[in-house]
Amino acid sequence: MKITFIGSGNVATHLARELEDKGHFICEIFSRSIENAKVLRSKLFDAKVTNSLNFSKSEAELFILAVPDDAIEDVLSNIDLPNNTILVHTAGSIPIDTLNFPDFEEKNIDIGVFYPLMTFTKNKPITFGEIPLCIEAATEQTEQILVKLGQQISNIVYIVDSAERKTLHLAAIFVNNFTNHLLGLAQYYVVKNDLEFRLLKPIINETIAKAFKAEDIHDVQTGPAVRGDQKVMKSHISMLAAEPQMEKIYRVMSESIFNYFN
Repeated sequence: MKITFIGSGNVATHLARELEDKGHFICEIFSRSIENAKVLRSKLFDAKVTNSLNFSKSEAELFILAVPDDAIEDVLSNIDLPNNTILVHTAGSIPIDTLNFPDFEEKNIDIGVFYPLMTFTKNKPITFGEIPLCIEAATEQTEQILVKLGQQISNIVYIVDSAERKTLHLAAIFVNNFTNHLLGLAQYYVVKNDLEFRLLKPIINETIAKAFKAEDIHDVQTGPAVRGDQKVMKSHISMLAAEPQMEKIYRVMSESIFNYFN
């Protein structure tokens, strides 16, 4: 397929390179910053860069909207697409109906979602075949096109509607963003107390490994909260007196664990 990317960030970078590797042609890369578009273009064969949303003369058959969630409506308000094309977004929490703009129907522009359930970093290699791709489309024909496209780059392709995708996105916030924040707080705390974070890496690895193996992750829960050990928890809370945010998180997490098991 001939594909244009609207956006040049982490998701666009990985998707564009992967799709090009599978034989698809990247026509254009849009970015408000031409320099950012040029960075992505340098990793591709022969894509053009642009900061204009007028694609009326583009040869692309598929337009992939990979911009921050809060920029989607602004892009849609200013975009001009060719007739008989497909526009998809890559967002986890944005409903497919957001792409329903009045002139799209007149121009026979179909809409869909092509959501890779993964956290991306531009320069960190990733095995795309192991990334779940969540597909949604307004028509069966476009659904078949997106599924076929997805199967070329991933071994895990699912039809997921907007409500289901939003649920997955929220769950991903817990396992990715919140978990990373907790790891960051732990690193901050031990380094502040003149200890090395690497001492915690084995227990981090074991925690994740046990969670992956468990049928019910709660079955492998350990710690003072699951035991209801008030003496240890009070000691920890007193140690966090100078870290009110960490103390608050400790209390909320401990209460959540205790309530679940009791």
